[in-house]
Amino acid sequence: MTYMALTAGIVGLPNVGKSTLFNAITKAGALAANYPFATIDPNVGVVEVPDKRLDKLTELVVPKKTVPTAFEFTDIAGIVEGASKGEGLGNKFLAHIREVDAICQVVRCFEDENITHVSGKVDPISDIEVINLELILADLESVDKRLARVTKMVKQRDKEALAEEPVLTRLKEAFEAGKSGRSVEFTEEEQRVVKGFHLLTTKPMLYVANVSEDDIMADGENEYVQKVRAFAAEEGAEVILICAKIEEEMAALEDEEKAMFLEELGIKESGLDQLIKASYSLIGLATYFTAGVQEVRAWTFRKGMKAPQCAGTIHTDFEKGFIKAEVYNCEDLFKYGSEQKVKEAGKYRLEGKEYVAQDGDIMFFKFNL
Repeated sequence: MTYMALTAGIVGLPNVGKSTLFNAITKAGALAANYPFATIDPNVGVVEVPDKRLDKLTELVVPKKTVPTAFEFTDIAGIVEGASKGEGLGNKFLAHIREVDAICQVVRCFEDENITHVSGKVDPISDIEVINLELILADLESVDKRLARVTKMVKQRDKEALAEEPVLTRLKEAFEAGKSGRSVEFTEEEQRVVKGFHLLTTKPMLYVANVSEDDIMADGENEYVQKVRAFAAEEGAEVILICAKIEEEMAALEDEEKAMFLEELGIKESGLDQLIKASYSLIGLATYFTAGVQEVRAWTFRKGMKAPQCAGTIHTDFEKGFIKAEVYNCEDLFKYGSEQKVKEAGKYRLEGKEYVAQDGDIMFFKFNL
């Protein structure tokens, strides 16, 4: 299994540029042959994760082949006001959001007379609130149901129920005040309890401010973007600026053409690349590498995973028969220039089953079959 099917769902009201952005994602799609385990679904776009370290490794090792790691975006259709009551494709929409690991919410921050806005005017905060309210109402319903059950169990002094009741009560209060689950602060112990509820508003959220071509080239941020930033800051969410129209045009270009195009616009990094990286780290993913003359390859792991589990992302046999891993970090390789010099500097190590992998590790696994 070389592929971790973790996904970020893209949501947005009609006419905010969500479909344009998703088109850019599918056009820029990863090479299917490299990722045979990827979901084949028109609503899923598999993209390669941009990583400058992989490019540097390729220059140093000069392999026959370089394979980036990949990541999935899911296009979630059907959000309308009243989704939590089953309006439109409401139930389907909520069911799809339950499946994703993080949510990217596309918000319209551009003026365009030719593109009508659902509510008649450009108001990103109102758009965000329409979507968030649907998610909050769905969560409130889940919490109410659970609370009814838990309250009965508390009377029997049930240990789990005693831990759950105060957490559920605080969540209920937040939802009734129109606030998301993300805005409630919990201790680590309570966080574990919350995780078990699988709520929608506790999933990590990224706001994607879709601006016009002129705005993306200007240094400042328009008033709409500033409002979105202020809103996101309150719940500790990140904001990414993107011009979906430009991304769609760029997705069809070759890498060199893309670089020239960005330079002409005076943009350091494409919005899509920023979106991929931000979503990847939002879900708690990191990358390790395998490097040899045959192939330099990036692999995805969840932060906190130990060496044997990481080996398992290459093949399950590697995890079952894991003996040890030879490890050094790519930053050390860049600093010293060769594997030999990394060894001389004492940065090349042998690690056992308990080693927690770090982002940027280069690993060589030894295993028994």
